[in-house]
Order: sequence, then structure tokens, then C-alpha cells
Amino acid sequence: MTEPSATTATTKASTHYETLLAEHFSWMLGGDIPAAAAQQTELLRGLGVTPAGNGATAVDLGCGPGTQSLALAALGFAPVMAVDTSAELLAELAVHVKESGAGVRLVHADLRTALREFTSPGTVSAVVCMGDTLTHLPTRADVTALLADVAVALSKGGHLVITYRDLTAPLHGTDRFFPVRATEDKLLTCFVEYADEETATVHDLLHTREGGTWQLRTGSYPKLRIAASWLEPRCREAGLTVRSSEMGQRGMRVLHAVRGGG
Repeated sequence: MTEPSATTATTKASTHYETLLAEHFSWMLGGDIPAAAAQQTELLRGLGVTPAGNGATAVDLGCGPGTQSLALAALGFAPVMAVDTSAELLAELAVHVKESGAGVRLVHADLRTALREFTSPGTVSAVVCMGDTLTHLPTRADVTALLADVAVALSKGGHLVITYRDLTAPLHGTDRFFPVRATEDKLLTCFVEYADEETATVHDLLHTREGGTWQLRTGSYPKLRIAASWLEPRCREAGLTVRSSEMGQRGMRVLHAVRGGG
């Protein structure tokens, strides 16, 4: 029997994670953060994202439980600044940092302002914004502003890596439903509705089994609809050279750019 514990209500992405997803986020990624970090290490290494020398600073915007932050540290970037609005996910990352000894600095901040607040121009060797974090920004104007901040923060030849889901082509009927993960006592499914040309609404349906009874928690939040044909020119306008932009694993696009074509 399933007993709903809350009605679906659209909130901003940070609130949605705070109230529903944060405590289950590592489970959504497979439950093994070090293993997920190892996969991200290989992805970044394959793109050529490696530090040029000692003191190569990296920034992970929207770090979550730290798969990319730990990957950057494993590649030799130091220090690594891990930025997120979720105190719960940062606390989880702190445990992994302590266990691994990685040189990661935790920053509880909005990724839209973090580069201006916590870095100096031309001092950052790599910025990553991965795991579909970019689509959580409120507007495309925020994306454009963030890319400008990235270009200012990066040193010449510094790297930017973005992974995101392209929601610009609308799906219909049952094609709008996606199983995220299912285990013996937990099941997460999401479905998408298209609010307008710029925004999609993602609805999460989380079932958890407690004492033999299934409980349902729900929530919704907006995501930006970003196409490669829109994002790549915005990178170039910011002064970044796009080295590659292609489809990666699990339906995520991977964009790699560098500052100044270095």
C-alpha cells in the first residue's frame, strides 16, 4: 500500500534538494561515491583536464556529495573549492574528504556568485559544473553571466567542463517518464512537463518502504531547457574556446572549453 505524505508543489531547485533529494542523492548516484569519483576522474583525464603544476586551483560548482571534487583532487588539483547550496551534501562530502585526505575546501554558497566572491581573476586552472547542475539556474541570463565569471576566473588555457541534460526537444506521453533508480526499499521515478520555451518542470516521485509499507513523497522544480546550439556560442562570446561538445553517458551532454584557446 502506498500512502502519500505530501502533495506535489513546484519549488526552486535548491529547496527541492533540501526538502526531498539531498538525503537520497548519493543513493541516486549508485551509493558508492568513491567509485563514482573514480569514473569522473577518468572522464576528466580523457578530456585532458589535468593540472599544469603545483598550486593549480580547481572549482566544482554544484559539488553535491563530491564526485567531481574528489576526482579533481585525485588528478592533482590543489586546492579544490567545492561549492554547493546544500549544507547536507557538503557535510556528506566532508566525510569523504576526511577519509581520503583530499585537499578540498567546502564552500556553502550560490554558484552564481561563488567565483566572484572566492577567487581572483586569472587564478583558477579548472572550473567544472557537472551532473546537470547548470540547468538548475533560474534563467538563461544566469548561465550567460556565469560563463562570463568563469572566463574571468580562469587562467590562460584553464579548463571548463559542463555536463547537462538537453531538454529542448519535448517528449510526449509515457516517454516523459524516467526511472532513476530502484532498490529493495527505495524507488525514484521522475517525469517532465514543458512549462515554456525556456523551462521544463521536473516532477520527482520517491517511494520508500518503511516497516512493510510504501510511503510516497513528491516534489517538483524547474529546469532550464538548454541546447548545445545555444550554449556553445555563449561560451565563445565569453571568451572561451569550445574544444568538444558531444553526448556522453546517461543522456548527458559533455562540453569542454578552455580560456583563450590555450
